[in-house]
Amino acid sequence: MYYEFLEDIAQTNGLRNVNSAVKVLLGLGCILISVSSNSFIAPLFISISLSLIIILLAKINPGLYLKLLSVPLGFALTSIIVILFLRNSGEVIFSLPVLNTFILTITSGSINESVLVLSRLSGGMCSLYFLALTTPMTEMFLLAKKIHVPDVFIDLSMIIYRFIFVLIEEAGQIYSAQTMRLGYGNFKESINTFGMMAGSLFINSWNKGENLINAMETRCYDGKFAMLEETPDFSISNLLLVIIFLTAVFTISYLTSEISFLGDVLS
Repeated sequence: MYYEFLEDIAQTNGLRNVNSAVKVLLGLGCILISVSSNSFIAPLFISISLSLIIILLAKINPGLYLKLLSVPLGFALTSIIVILFLRNSGEVIFSLPVLNTFILTITSGSINESVLVLSRLSGGMCSLYFLALTTPMTEMFLLAKKIHVPDVFIDLSMIIYRFIFVLIEEAGQIYSAQTMRLGYGNFKESINTFGMMAGSLFINSWNKGENLINAMETRCYDGKFAMLEETPDFSISNLLLVIIFLTAVFTISYLTSEISFLGDVLS
């Protein structure tokens, strides 16, 4: 399953023996700087730096990483195209009359805004993939417990995380079975088949949830999930490297806050 695939990578990557708290600090710090930066330079620097860390230090296959990254960035590009034509400030770079009723225009302001949004998305996604590909979810939950997040939230998060992929797996199996039976031959059949899949998915997921509850009760579940508290040793040198990197990125973000892609000051 997909979550097992990501978990396998997180368990076997080159940064597996780095303490999870250090990796979470790096990932969350980069996310905050990326989304708050007023210039595209700092998020772009984060994207390149974390991508190199993922490929060279974590030893993640470059093709696999680019394939994973292409999915969210592909959706982001559709939003970027909309921003290109909706942000009407600055000098007109390109205009296109449509059906003699309105004109689609691309301005310097829309290009600056699009590049900024794309760089923020890229920096944020690279940061998230850094966490997902280098830190197992069990360590994330254990770290949440160490910082005194209420147990009920941790347990709910573990169950939700599990059942997200249960739903995906069930949907994939049902869809494959329906496709083999030509359930999506035309539009009408597709609608009916999709409705049947939704109903079956709900019932099957409900049954799996009940089976999980029964299994936990037979194992003397008392309202708390027991977690094996084994994490890599904390390293001061790794922490210092992360702090230096985040400080450098924050400095870049601050010094380049007035720089835009086309050289205009962002408004």
